[in-house]
Amino acid sequence: MKLFHLFFLAAAAIANSNAQAPDVGAAPNPVPNPEATLSYIHGAWDTLTRSMTDCHSLVDIKITANPVLYVPAEMTVPAELKAVEEKCHVKVVALPRRIEKLGDLRPEELRAAGLLYLPNPYVVPGGRFNEMYGWDSYFIVLGLEADHREALAKGMVDNFLFEIEHYGAVLNANRTYYLTRSQPPFLTSMIRAVYENPASFPPTPAGRTEARQWLESAYTLAEKDYSTWMRPEHRAGTTGLTRFFDFASGPVPEMADDSTYYPDVIRWLAAHPRESGEGFLVKGSEHPDAAEAARLKQTSCDVHASVVCERAWAEGYRLSRDFYQGDRAMRESGFDPSFRFGPFDGATHHYAPACLNSLLYRYERDLAHFAHLLAKPQDALRWERGAKTLDAAIQRYLWRPKEGVFADYDFVHAKASSYAYISSLYPLWAGVATREEAGQMVDKLNLFERPGGLSMSNFNSGMQWDEPFGWAPTNWIAVAGLEAMGFREDARRIARAFDATIDVGFAKDWTIREKFNVVSGSSNVHVSTGYKANQIGFGWSNAVYLKMKEVMQTPVTAPAN
Repeated sequence: MKLFHLFFLAAAAIANSNAQAPDVGAAPNPVPNPEATLSYIHGAWDTLTRSMTDCHSLVDIKITANPVLYVPAEMTVPAELKAVEEKCHVKVVALPRRIEKLGDLRPEELRAAGLLYLPNPYVVPGGRFNEMYGWDSYFIVLGLEADHREALAKGMVDNFLFEIEHYGAVLNANRTYYLTRSQPPFLTSMIRAVYENPASFPPTPAGRTEARQWLESAYTLAEKDYSTWMRPEHRAGTTGLTRFFDFASGPVPEMADDSTYYPDVIRWLAAHPRESGEGFLVKGSEHPDAAEAARLKQTSCDVHASVVCERAWAEGYRLSRDFYQGDRAMRESGFDPSFRFGPFDGATHHYAPACLNSLLYRYERDLAHFAHLLAKPQDALRWERGAKTLDAAIQRYLWRPKEGVFADYDFVHAKASSYAYISSLYPLWAGVATREEAGQMVDKLNLFERPGGLSMSNFNSGMQWDEPFGWAPTNWIAVAGLEAMGFREDARRIARAFDATIDVGFAKDWTIREKFNVVSGSSNVHVSTGYKANQIGFGWSNAVYLKMKEVMQTPVTAPAN
């Protein structure tokens, strides 16, 4: 049974310039070998580990400037960083003031973009990335735990707790240009992964005391992080649901290394006026005079304050202020970009997404669980009531009983989205779906299931978070959700398919990539616009490969966790 109608009629050819990730040396006999894949993964964690005392870790290839490392205003500069200044030719600078919440310090207030200090080593996704990312790290932590790297996993969670305490919340990543947005809230799931692993703390009375004290601190800071999502700007109208939102405006500064992205978006929107009816374009000159620049500052972005804004012009148009707000919200979602929330996700901030609200439901349930463990019954009751209220809102606005799916809700136009997206399976993982609802969702798996795993959507927009691409995090959320709801055969089938895709890709060029073509079951991807490369590494792919193995090795008759 078909789930959704396609949201747009024409978008398959977004640009003529396709890019394919280059081979790094094709294997002479590309026969998939799971043991070889596993061997690569076991060694990759060290390759992907960064620290503040490693010169290589301090470089940001997305910003072409001398590296700067910022430390919290209220913190004394650690002694080891003073040596780093000379050794790595990096400037260590204290932030100008204490940060309590996202948006307290705007990136443009700083003379230069830079890395934000974290006290512990961490694993990066791979490729061009040198910072610790918000939602990538949940899956990486699962992989580290599965590979018996508990100390590294705990250190990463401690880094997130440090971010909340000193930078206001879990950040998109520890760069100054991310001080205004977070990423999908997986923090409590990371806390549970560490706390519930017996190897995280010494198996002694002192170790148990240490574990409880750690949980107490983590619980307090997780509460603060949760409050980020309850700020008025994150509320999805009067629905009681939450949306993605960035506390800054205009084009994102990290796109300075991809000067064609915003012009490519403009060209596509100009060429497809019927599919771009969100008011994403405004008339504008390539070189506006003072009067026009003042107008564009209100309707688009500030051409004098941002080199990215200055270059974001094509075909006599610039992008609207509202598009940039949606573009920023899309980046907080982690799905950057697709056509899920309009062309190039420019209307992301107009929606209450099924994924985000499912994550917050699980967040509240986790906080209730922690409160019980810490003998805080009133706190536990508060969180349980909050989860119940959110559950009711999810059922009211996101569950579509006639179609038998969870769908994103456009609270601006008061209507459900008709775009088939894999995030509709998040409620299974979060525990918000009933058994009956989960069964109906399982009946719709054919919308996403391909020979190599689960596709992001059933619409080929040319974007990397749409058909035919499958990504490790969403494949794992789906598989873990299916297993938790008792659909273990479906979970095992998808797990086998996705791991086989990784094996095929690894046999081809001895690398593991960030995303895969699940239609062809390979790592050969062709992205039209946006991040066109298929990065090598790759943290969450490595981690999910290990977790899928666990699913395949679990007897089908075993009870669900």
